Amino acid sequence: MIRALLSIRDLRVTFPLSGRRVAVIDGLSFDVACGEMVGLVGESGCGKSLTALSVLRLVPEPGRIESGEIRLGGQDLLRLPEADLRRVRGGRVGLIFQEPMVALNPVFTIGFQIVEAIRVHRRVSRRAAWDRAAELLDLVAIPEARQRLRDYPHQLSGGQRQRAMIAMALAAEPELLIADEPTTALDVTVQAQILELLERLRRDLGLAVLLITHDLAVVAESCERVLVMYAGRLVEEASVSDLFAAAAHPYTRGLLAAVPKLGHPAPRGELPTISGQVPDPSRLPGGCAFHPRCPEVLTQCPGQVPPAFAIGEAHRVWCFLHEPPGQGR
Repeated sequence: MIRALLSIRDLRVTFPLSGRRVAVIDGLSFDVACGEMVGLVGESGCGKSLTALSVLRLVPEPGRIESGEIRLGGQDLLRLPEADLRRVRGGRVGLIFQEPMVALNPVFTIGFQIVEAIRVHRRVSRRAAWDRAAELLDLVAIPEARQRLRDYPHQLSGGQRQRAMIAMALAAEPELLIADEPTTALDVTVQAQILELLERLRRDLGLAVLLITHDLAVVAESCERVLVMYAGRLVEEASVSDLFAAAAHPYTRGLLAAVPKLGHPAPRGELPTISGQVPDPSRLPGGCAFHPRCPEVLTQCPGQVPPAFAIGEAHRVWCFLHEPPGQGR
């Protein structure tokens, strides 16, 4: 059995609204194994980025983690003292943000920022840290790495800034990389290069990677397994090959149908869409949160939250369409 490095169980994250706490993530559970790249997919507002922040207990106030477990190598991060947690952030877990021009400090050189990230977690001299920073820029394929250490973020291209962010995330040799929309705003060629880089790092360094994205094409290119999220809950979990061959949840099928396909123009030039909008967490519909938008809604969908149904060895779906005969349908 493959050992789970990251294990999340029954995670619930809430924010206050109109005098009550509203769940934005509710009952989320999944694993990421050592050396595995897993995609977490869903529309904006479904809770993907908040999941990443929850792993490192960085949920912005007034939000809070109400309950659940987040374990890294068996260690419960939710019960870790803050001083110990600081060693996990940027240490055992590296975080790659979606917008490097926001995450990188514009008034410091790339080298200074990577060196500081190294020295926070490693007792090394500044000279040794500088040498290591050059090695990291070379590892992420930035040419003339030692010279680029003296550049400021605005002197790098978008793709190079993202590579520099990845180098910083690798500074303390983490076990897990969380990449939150790492290819957003990059052109297609640079996007492919960044995804290829993440795959190479996963393979060569044995990293586990949680790749957060709204783009199923990115998942198809990079991941072994995919988690589909809607309104703070998982709706489907499968290997990438199973999901693309036989998506089981109507929401997943809607996402796949909306992906443009070469050689198959949409009727009247219009791409398929999922009707309606992701619901406001404070006004979630009863039962399955997707049922008001679902083209295959059943009578029990508005009244009951569906449990997970296994439809394959590693394929689960939270949808009453796949309830075994005799159990309610």
